[in-house]
Amino acid sequence: MCRDLHSFCFVSFLLIKKQLEIPLIFCKNIVAMKKEKMVLDTSIFVNPASKDSFGRKPTSAFCNFLKMVEKLKNFNFYMPPSVFDELMNFVDRDKIPPRLLVLIHKKPPRKYELQVPAFFLYELVEDARRRIDKGLRIAERGARDSLGKKKVDDIIRKLRHDYRLALRAGTLDSKEDIDLILLAKELK
Repeated sequence: MCRDLHSFCFVSFLLIKKQLEIPLIFCKNIVAMKKEKMVLDTSIFVNPASKDSFGRKPTSAFCNFLKMVEKLKNFNFYMPPSVFDELMNFVDRDKIPPRLLVLIHKKPPRKYELQVPAFFLYELVEDARRRIDKGLRIAERGARDSLGKKKVDDIIRKLRHDYRLALRAGTLDSKEDIDLILLAKELK
């Protein structure tokens, strides 16, 4: 579920990047349109797959992105404060000009006023059950491997890697993920 959100964000940012190549005359016409609202996630600046679009390191990726945002007039960019704080753990804030930092609207979702479909909860529980089953199979494989000739440290390293992939990749596993989804729903 979350992987789709990140893919959507990444594709959206590539489209925004492309828009900067549009002639200035056309850009003036875009300004009259209703502003699009985009909710940003930390992963767009720290994920190795997306770093190539904005910069190799999180600080340069975030700064380059903000410089692009500065030129765009038909988009508003939002970030929940929890996600902004998370991003600041990866970014050297002193290297980001203050005039650029204000381009990101820090807005918490209205957690007590938003409603989510019950189907969302069913899907979340079903996803958790599938991942727990995967985790158990990975643990069983690790136990079987330990009976072989492999070194224990290698087995544990592989077990941790596989377990993390099975249980955490592409799922909602933090309050920041929930804040992103709720804010996106609120701003829709």
